[in-house]
Amino acid sequence: MQNRTKEQADELVGERYEVEVGPVAHGGHCIARHEGRVLFVRHALPGERVVAKVTEGGPDSKFLRADAVEILQASPDRVPAPCPYSGPGACGGCDWQHVAPGAQRRLKVDVITEQLSRLAGLSPQDAGWDGTVEPAPGDKGVEGKVPAWRTRVQFAVDAEGYAGLRRHRSHEIERIDQCLIAAPGVTELGIETREWPDTASVEAIAATGSNDRQVIVTPTPEGRLPIVELDRPVSVARVDEQGGVHKVHGRGFVRERAVGRTWRVGSGGFWQVHPQAPDLLAEAVLDGLQPRDGDTALDLYCGVGLFAGAIAEKVGETGAVLGIESGKRAVEDARHNLADLERVRIEHGKVESVLPRTKITEADLIVLDPPRVGAGKSTVKHLASLGARRIAYVACDPAALARDLAYFAEAGYKPVSLRAFDLFPLTHHVECVAILEPVAKSA
Repeated sequence: MQNRTKEQADELVGERYEVEVGPVAHGGHCIARHEGRVLFVRHALPGERVVAKVTEGGPDSKFLRADAVEILQASPDRVPAPCPYSGPGACGGCDWQHVAPGAQRRLKVDVITEQLSRLAGLSPQDAGWDGTVEPAPGDKGVEGKVPAWRTRVQFAVDAEGYAGLRRHRSHEIERIDQCLIAAPGVTELGIETREWPDTASVEAIAATGSNDRQVIVTPTPEGRLPIVELDRPVSVARVDEQGGVHKVHGRGFVRERAVGRTWRVGSGGFWQVHPQAPDLLAEAVLDGLQPRDGDTALDLYCGVGLFAGAIAEKVGETGAVLGIESGKRAVEDARHNLADLERVRIEHGKVESVLPRTKITEADLIVLDPPRVGAGKSTVKHLASLGARRIAYVACDPAALARDLAYFAEAGYKPVSLRAFDLFPLTHHVECVAILEPVAKSA
């Protein structure tokens, strides 16, 4: 078959269909059908009747993407979007601006339930889950009030040098005056109020537990780094053409605070963006694993060492923790952060490569916090062979979690508890912590 051009593949774009909206799907949209064709519709809610405008797809597409551009029959869970930049064709950052706070969490419950059932064959009861998504303390919220939770915001810069946020599945930029979900420490920098010549993007970081503020500027190709003068004292770094991050002035890192320790996080490295997430997730991991004196533990995809440090405090002087992380700067930070704990060792490299080289044949406890794609079958099989008493799986994607739980089941482990946390209000994202045990030992 001759390859179709993008114009041919998208030749239904702009078509409008009146549809009944069905269940929520993973990814921030709901499912609808028109004349047998599946539509993934954003800005809609289950049970609504809407006019859906196609944004991607053509006659040969397996499905179409669409926006609800007219609400004919609204859900009782629908509310006016607090953000003026939310809606069809506008900023793509928040999926659920039009949904009441409690209903947002119910949608996430539905998504987790569906993914567990379809990909792992598990009911909530099978997974040890009470079927709720827990808000962070203080985030429960009221209609029309937006929790300002995001401590790291990546702004795109348009051709005229103005900062904004990208539209959904697009390189187009929506100029904004303020991002409502940005934490106060980000907002006070005033990124959106100044021009950014020769700049492709600006990442703004506001640390939790310290006053550290950092901006990481990516210049346009052959562009010069602009002079950065913001409304608050700030460290500045730049991204080179190979993606490396270099300090321009100030600190090359920010200091975060969690589980009673200070954490150095450099070069825009990974750290949970909700200010309460590190403590909440570490607490859930420790509650699930129940570390004992003398335990040996693995912290895989360990970042700057959050879980390794939390566990090391519990296993005592006779215990040991090995962390593995692929990011070179994150490894340097983890070693710095945990230098006072001689029982912790951090190795650099990909988990699937480093773990076999360690020749480790057994461990008492394992925690893994893999990237969005999950750990994968071969890594799960290797982990199961180590005979851990308990495994904590921290997941930012319920589909990846469900797939890996199915692999763990094949390898002889089952979940005994699962907690879900709403650490990304107004978006479809959700964080889960599953605790697994060997099937034979829990029988």
